Amino acid sequence: MKPVHTREDLYERLAEVGRTAVERGLVLASGGNLSARLPGADEFVVTGASTWLDRLEPADFTMMNLAGERTGGAAKPSSEWKLHQRTYQVRPDVNCVVHLHPQHAVLLDAVGERIRLITLDHAHYVRSVGTVPYHPNGSDELADASAEQARDHNCMVLSHHGCSSLGETIGMAFRRAMNLEEAAVATYRALTLGNTTATFPPEALASLHHA
Repeated sequence: MKPVHTREDLYERLAEVGRTAVERGLVLASGGNLSARLPGADEFVVTGASTWLDRLEPADFTMMNLAGERTGGAAKPSSEWKLHQRTYQVRPDVNCVVHLHPQHAVLLDAVGERIRLITLDHAHYVRSVGTVPYHPNGSDELADASAEQARDHNCMVLSHHGCSSLGETIGMAFRRAMNLEEAAVATYRALTLGNTTATFPPEALASLHHA
């Protein structure tokens, strides 16, 4: 993806992510929500309530500030706007939050299995996976618990709900979202083969992120 310089760039890139996410089966109908901001900005754009991610147009986005106030765009933001807002508050380096509902990641968490990072890409992009206990969607509890996990992780599973991936760019946040679900699929397949231990070598993971 090309760098973003304007709000219109954010709309275009997020619409592209939305289309690809639906095509890949990472979210259905009006599930999921996306947000992004220009680096260093105290405002962000977030998908509006009940929008379908594969049909996004500029009018489908709400603009908000980090205080949680609507500053323009669609009249009603996604019910999950607090999740995005509070993540930006604790992670000034993050400029995009991708929240989707990938089936394998949520299923593994529901049955008590951790997502294993198996390939180099999983290790490089996902690195670690946080877990947020179930809270009602749109609640302060969910937003606060997600923000707390975001202090230590760029990818999180929201139990019985979905996943959130963060990035300094829109491209990186979505790359992490795709690799998180791919890691979940790989874990699921390993489990069907009876394997409960296969993972990227821990010593290689440590050296990968301290190079």
